[in-house]
Amino acid sequence: AQLLTPPDGDTRFENIAQPERFIGTLRPYQLTGLSWLRFLDRFGLGACLADDMGLGKTVQLIALLQDERARLTKGVKLPPTLLVVPTSVMGNWARELERFAPEIAFHIQHGPGRPTGAEFKEIATKSDVVITTYALVVRDQETLNEIEWHRVVLDEAQYIKNPPTKQTAAIRSLNTARRVALTGTPVENRLTELWSIMEFCNPGYLGEAADFRRRYARPIERHRDSVQADHLRRLVQPF
Repeated sequence: AQLLTPPDGDTRFENIAQPERFIGTLRPYQLTGLSWLRFLDRFGLGACLADDMGLGKTVQLIALLQDERARLTKGVKLPPTLLVVPTSVMGNWARELERFAPEIAFHIQHGPGRPTGAEFKEIATKSDVVITTYALVVRDQETLNEIEWHRVVLDEAQYIKNPPTKQTAAIRSLNTARRVALTGTPVENRLTELWSIMEFCNPGYLGEAADFRRRYARPIERHRDSVQADHLRRLVQPF
């Protein structure tokens, strides 16, 4: 319980207002999502924002970036957030940041001429957000691990649904204390996909993969065990 008390000691959930610098109007459910992301973040807990496609997961994350910067003491700068996305949506993230939060400085880490080593570190520390792809997290692992990220965000987090891959291992090794997964499909085919996403968000929360398969995946998938299904639902629902 002591570990889950936020620094200010306030454990209440409250709906927060739209950030003043957000260009546009967040819908009521998006404000609730923003408030929930901030609430979990205060406890040091990762979140899986699993709204369906088209409901604005991107803008909720952008609003979170703005909200936490608005609460900073003047002159204080947060370390950058690393945003890992499929290559096909890199341009969309850039456009959305420019549209809704033009004050947030971002760097796209992609292409054959992308910076590495000291050059990358200098660019990253001057940025609020660094955008890269799942494939490049593996290739640039050493470079990315030079940064202590404020947060790592996975867009379309189902990309890490298979636990024993180099890509998933590289993403989990990133140096950060804050994690957010964005996906409209946290479970596509097997419950181990949910384990993989939760293991990213809150490492160790659902136990080891083998234990998860024994306790939940097999009873639920093979035997339709409603008791274990309800137990698992209650475990993951807060996140």
